[in-house]
Amino acid sequence: MVSLTNPGPYDALVVVDLQKDFLPGGSLAVPDGDRVVPVVNDLIKSFRLAHRPVFATRDWHPPKHCSFKQQGGTWPVHCVKNTRGAEFADDADIGDDVTIISKATEQDVESYSGFHRTDLASRLRSLGVKRIVAVGLATDYCVLHTVLDALDEDFGVAVVEDGIAAVEVEVGDARRAIERMRSAGAEVVAGLGVA
Repeated sequence: MVSLTNPGPYDALVVVDLQKDFLPGGSLAVPDGDRVVPVVNDLIKSFRLAHRPVFATRDWHPPKHCSFKQQGGTWPVHCVKNTRGAEFADDADIGDDVTIISKATEQDVESYSGFHRTDLASRLRSLGVKRIVAVGLATDYCVLHTVLDALDEDFGVAVVEDGIAAVEVEVGDARRAIERMRSAGAEVVAGLGVA
């Protein structure tokens, strides 16, 4: 077991969609989504100190993306590229050393996962990464699908439960997502002490 505050030589941190539209006051706010920011920042600091890579995924939608209700989708307009809502949280320590992965960039393609139609997997492999540590928003959508795809790509996955938060369209969605990630092979840890 490797402490998440002391990342191993094959670990990478993946911060999922920590964007303003998913935070309180945003157009698709995750309840208490801002509570994950300090946990994410602690992890970013630890990975920097260990000289391990940090990636941040983001929704980067065109203005008429298929996921928007106006186009027959499920969600309100959110994270349109080059808008304030698509920016990372003000308090998130997403610096120039963090590799940004833009997803859901095509008008007619929905992409919850940071791996879907991106080069995230190849970038991780090129750096020798064998395990990702996943945090961010939202547990029951983009975190879930990013984790499942990481496992499908044969990466190990540790999910930091204190560093994720759920939309909860239906009560229990967060619990069900965590159970699904765990049953697929991810390790879900409560805090930063163990992985």
